[in-house]
Amino acid sequence: MSENFRGAKQGLTSYGDTGFSKFLRGVFLASAGWDATDLERPIVGIANTESDFNPCHRLVPAIIENIKRGVLEAGGVPFVFPTMSLGETLISPTSMYLRNLMAMETEEMIRSQPMDAVVLVGGCDKTVPAQAMAAISADVPALLEVVGPMLTSTWRGERLGACTDCRKMWASHRSGDVSADEIVEIGNALATTGGTCMVMGTASTMASLIETLGLMLPGGATPPSPTGERLRHATKTGRAAVRLAKEARSPSSFLSKGSFLNAVTVLAAIGGSTNAIVHLLAMAGRAGIDLTLEDMEEIFIKTPLLLDLKPSGAGYMEDFDRAGGVPQLLLRLHPLLDLEAIDMFGKSLGEQLSEISTREDQSTIHTLESPLLPAPT
Repeated sequence: MSENFRGAKQGLTSYGDTGFSKFLRGVFLASAGWDATDLERPIVGIANTESDFNPCHRLVPAIIENIKRGVLEAGGVPFVFPTMSLGETLISPTSMYLRNLMAMETEEMIRSQPMDAVVLVGGCDKTVPAQAMAAISADVPALLEVVGPMLTSTWRGERLGACTDCRKMWASHRSGDVSADEIVEIGNALATTGGTCMVMGTASTMASLIETLGLMLPGGATPPSPTGERLRHATKTGRAAVRLAKEARSPSSFLSKGSFLNAVTVLAAIGGSTNAIVHLLAMAGRAGIDLTLEDMEEIFIKTPLLLDLKPSGAGYMEDFDRAGGVPQLLLRLHPLLDLEAIDMFGKSLGEQLSEISTREDQSTIHTLESPLLPAPT
């Protein structure tokens, strides 16, 4: 393994005296308990989007602790730093107009602080594309770790989950089929854990696409937020970030037109959020990749719907996770994918899929031969 990291010596603050800049940095890091041995190790920044205004992210602290553990296990030094957090339901008039601001702020924090790699912890709708845009533009070794979806709950025997069911139940209330007291009960049953919406909305869609692009370790899009699997994935991400730092593998070393076309294919197969079209175009633009609406249309008309999840189907993200998640979906989609596309460690998609066995014990992810809905053509 090559050792390309630069530790705490990089990106010195400008005081007109390089030696003084190094000295002063050491002085203040010593006040935080770091010594010279620590500061010779790879530094992994961890972007923290915890916010009381973003309930979906309320389990971020536990995820960050596990990322830090993974970084330390692999011989790195974790540095947590805050960024903007865009909570979909608590921002007026909409979180979309702040996506670019978050992307710019996150990019500048990555560029201006000494880090050899970065792990970006997000989840809610606009946070993930903003972080991906920042990572691509900053072009330092980067991984995204999402908070994961909520777990479903029930109301009077009916399985419920935010947020497709939010609209359905509110419509029933407005029509008079659900009383004022009942809608309060339902409101308390729709989102009962930390995490993002457990249907195939924008948050789940973007997590799936980021995993497909290779900006997230395999299996990271679907584990529910409150589960041990989510925390174990975070620990693996911390370890992988140190490896990326040592090998200096940045997004530009692996993202390609094929990567983005694969993401568009997955978007079609999962019945994903139409917001993803806007986000993918922005991300591709930052990567200098010419992805067009015509490219997307060509894929959409030949890709069937495979995933039985709301709002297009009946299930929820925890069902997708139990069925094998994005890796299992990619395995079933492989004839439509660019198998030469590589991940952050240079491993081709074809190689990755050759290591996965088809899961026959599930009905959430359909096959190309027996899709949930056929391709439009």
